[in-house]
Amino acid sequence: MSEGAGEFGRRLRRGRETAGYSLADLAKRIHFSKGHVSKVENGLARPSRDFAEACDAVLGAAGALSELARVAAPSPGGGISGLPMATPHFTGRHGELVLIGTALAQATATGCSVLTGMAGVGKTALAVRAAWNAEQDFPDGCLFFDLHGAEVSSAEALDRVLRTLGVPGADIPPDQDGRANLYRDRLRGKRMLLVFDNVRSTEQVAPLLPAEPRCRVIITSRNRLNALDDAAHVPIAELSTAESVELFRSVVGERQRMPTEDEPVAEVVACCGGLPLAVRIAAARFRSSPTWTFEEFASRLAGEAARLNALDDGERSVAAAFALSYQRLPEQLRRLFGLLALHPGRDIATHSAAALAGVGVGEAERLLDQLADAHLIMPRPGGYWQFHDLVRMFATEHALSEVPSADRDTAVRRLLTLALSRARACDELLAPQRFRPTPVPGVEPLSAEEGFPEWDTALSWLDLEWPNLVAMCRMAAARGEHERCWRLAFLLRDFFFRTKLWDPWIETHRHAAASARAIGDTTAVAMTVNNLGMAYADRGDLGLARDHYQQALALFREAGDDNGTTSALSNLAWVNLYLGEHEAALRDMKVALESYRRTGSARNAAITLRGIALTEVELGAFTDALRHAERAHEDFRGSDLDLAMSLNCVAWVHFRADRHAEAAAHYEQAAELGERGRSPFEVARAKTGLGNLAAVAGRPEEAADLWAQATRLHNGLNPVTVGEAAARRRLQG
Repeated sequence: MSEGAGEFGRRLRRGRETAGYSLADLAKRIHFSKGHVSKVENGLARPSRDFAEACDAVLGAAGALSELARVAAPSPGGGISGLPMATPHFTGRHGELVLIGTALAQATATGCSVLTGMAGVGKTALAVRAAWNAEQDFPDGCLFFDLHGAEVSSAEALDRVLRTLGVPGADIPPDQDGRANLYRDRLRGKRMLLVFDNVRSTEQVAPLLPAEPRCRVIITSRNRLNALDDAAHVPIAELSTAESVELFRSVVGERQRMPTEDEPVAEVVACCGGLPLAVRIAAARFRSSPTWTFEEFASRLAGEAARLNALDDGERSVAAAFALSYQRLPEQLRRLFGLLALHPGRDIATHSAAALAGVGVGEAERLLDQLADAHLIMPRPGGYWQFHDLVRMFATEHALSEVPSADRDTAVRRLLTLALSRARACDELLAPQRFRPTPVPGVEPLSAEEGFPEWDTALSWLDLEWPNLVAMCRMAAARGEHERCWRLAFLLRDFFFRTKLWDPWIETHRHAAASARAIGDTTAVAMTVNNLGMAYADRGDLGLARDHYQQALALFREAGDDNGTTSALSNLAWVNLYLGEHEAALRDMKVALESYRRTGSARNAAITLRGIALTEVELGAFTDALRHAERAHEDFRGSDLDLAMSLNCVAWVHFRADRHAEAAAHYEQAAELGERGRSPFEVARAKTGLGNLAAVAGRPEEAADLWAQATRLHNGLNPVTVGEAAARRRLQG
């Protein structure tokens, strides 16, 4: 190494230490690996022009380091340097650069680094930057070849590489094996770095991998190239919001029209989904349109319908980049890719993908893996798959349009049928005694293999899947699948009651009510409106709850549905309880109780007994209240949630009757059952009750701790509907 390189390293170290940077700090700021910075400082690697200029800028060396780099540069006659220019707007990727730099520098490295990721994620820019970082370590040359996906065969690529290495065309063998042998021979004893960009498959690139252990290869691909077992695989993800903002500002350059704050810029780059290509195009369009204000540009980009069109600057296009990946898919994968765009949720379960495609789950998983290998979807934990937002837009606009309309409708119907079957199976486990309408014709029960072995498994599935099921209700209503819409909402009610997910409960039932009206099913409208009233009551919106219960009561009477009439009457009685109209509440609950007992509705009777007990507490009839609360507890069977609710009711009666020891014992049991039944709400209610008891007993620290536990478990205990929450408010002053 020349004396100039040694002097550069000494000067660099002094500047870095004066600035207070560690090796890692400087490496991150100049976008080179820590190992390369260390080599340059110790005179073991020559500084490139880009390296020197970056150090000048970060350390404020006013060009001194660039001049030293010029002196340290090797004399003409070295290896070929064919790397393309590195972009001056390169942003982020410090961790990836370290991984690649380490793989290139290690003597025991496999010799090959594979950078994979979706179209537009910046694989090529990263490969070029990593190659420039390591250029000085490869004195025999650094070469770059774009294989253009499938457009360049292995034989054609070998021909290009051999000519670049100085082999006359007449000496290049006509067959691929002959070219590969000559290629390996020409690299024997050399230390070269080769970058192969846009590789389609392992088969395409395998003949281009040198046998010389001192040579290194960087590969970029939209496919995972899983068969390159010995390679160092570096997955390339999207940029963070902060990195995207930095890139956008760097490309725009001119600051006059740019906001000084990062927040509005972050909103713009969020539309780009962290894809460097999209960020660059957006920034270039804004920079080249001087009449736009930043707010006008942000508004143009925010509209999803035209976003892909907005991300096209005339020379580069996000949609065109995706199209290359899509067009390379076989027909079966193209069809699945388009059908997946029909799924209304963000996370797509393998079972749902199978339903959309009309194939078995095993076949769907195989196809989904192939789409993920092509970086057109992303695998998620728990057997789910996800689109990047911009890829979903592309799939909707370009791939779905290739699927015939009739096939799309059939796929949606299969998806909704699956959702109904699974939701019904879950509801039967969570609320086995609940009334359920007969299934839609064609919606078959799940087989033993497809179903859920126990209620806990069903609840876990709903915890994951409910956002998708809400979106399916919305989709069913919009597509005129009204029967499926209202029935799916009906089957979700008990889950939403258990989890206190009031907003999705209300949204699904609003869609369901409109769908039931659209098909003229009065009973379905009544049941849906009644359930909607329950959501409002549970949330504490008593005026809205009363309005919906009264509508449901009139509709049930119109339909001649005696059970429904009793249900609406009972629900109105609960509203009267919460509103303080205790005599009316007690009267109507007793009427409902007689009706439930007459029709054999044991669970509804027990729930009504609990309501009677709570009403009697407010009337001061503690003996009757305790008798009814304990009877309600005795009548519940099988559901830990129902048992926890009844024990909390018994505990509340004891608390109000000043029997504190009995209240504490029942609250403890209720908390245990609530935990077992996975009901944070009932556990929080029990903890609140125990905190109230501690406060009354003069133990304020214990009370505060129990109340804090309750708040952490569920911050939605409403003093209007939960007696323990009202008591806590009074005790806290």
